[in-house]
Amino acid sequence: MKWLRGALVIGTFAALYLLENKRPLRRQKESKAVETVRNLALAATAGLAVALLENPVAGRLTAAVERNDIGLLKIRRLPKPLETALAVVLLDYTLYWWHVLTHRLPFLWNFHRVHHADRDLTVSTAIRFHFGEIALSVLFRAGQILLIGVSPPALTIWQTLLLLSIFFHHSNVRLPKNLESKLEFLMMTPRLHGIHHSAAMDEMDSNWSSGLTVWDRLHGTFRDDVPQAAIEIGVGEFPDERQVTFRRMLAAPFSG
Repeated sequence: MKWLRGALVIGTFAALYLLENKRPLRRQKESKAVETVRNLALAATAGLAVALLENPVAGRLTAAVERNDIGLLKIRRLPKPLETALAVVLLDYTLYWWHVLTHRLPFLWNFHRVHHADRDLTVSTAIRFHFGEIALSVLFRAGQILLIGVSPPALTIWQTLLLLSIFFHHSNVRLPKNLESKLEFLMMTPRLHGIHHSAAMDEMDSNWSSGLTVWDRLHGTFRDDVPQAAIEIGVGEFPDERQVTFRRMLAAPFSG
C-alpha cells in the first residue's frame, strides 16, 4: 500500500498548495515560487538523511520490538488495534518533547532554526528541515521506538498522519474561524502554528504540538490569542531574503 500512502501525501500537499493561492491566511513576503523551490531543495537534503539514517534504524528497531516484545506496550498482550492506537498517541506526545528540546538546547536550535528561518509559513515549510537535524533526531526516534514498543505498522501510520498534520498546520490557508476554533480543540491548525513561527520569543514558546493539541493544553503552552496580522514570521537574525538562501541555510548551523 505504499502507492496509496504516497498518493495521499502528495495529493494533500498539492491541494493545500493550491488553497494557499485562493485563501491565504497571511500576506506572502517572498515570491512563492522562490520560497517553494528553496524549501523543496532543503527538504531533499533532509530526505536523504531520512532514507540513509532514519529509515534503516527505525526499520530494524521496530522489527526487533515485534520479534522480542520490547517496550511499554509489550508488557501486556493488548489487542493489536489498541496497541497501534496507543503507540501513535505516545509517539505524538514524545515528539512534543523533542520539539521543545530543539528550541531549548542551543546545539539543537542551531539546526532547527533553519526550519523557522523561512520568512513565510506555507505547506512547503512543513518539510524544510536541515539534514543535520534529521540525523540528530535518529537517536531520539530510536528511543521512542524502544521505550514505547512501536511495531512497524504503528510507525508507518504515525509517520503518515504526522506528514498530513504538518502539511495542514504549516499551510497558509485561511479556514473559517468557527471551523478552525472547533478543530483546535483536537489538532494543531494554521492559525495556532503561525503563532509558534513568530519571531517574538514569547509567541514562539507556545503551540509545540505536531498533532494533538492536548499536549500544549496539558503543559500550559497552548496559545490562541495572537492575531495573524500581528505575527512576524521568521527568525530575527535572518531578516531578509539574502540571508535565507539555500547555501546560507545549509551553512547556518555551522556558522554560529
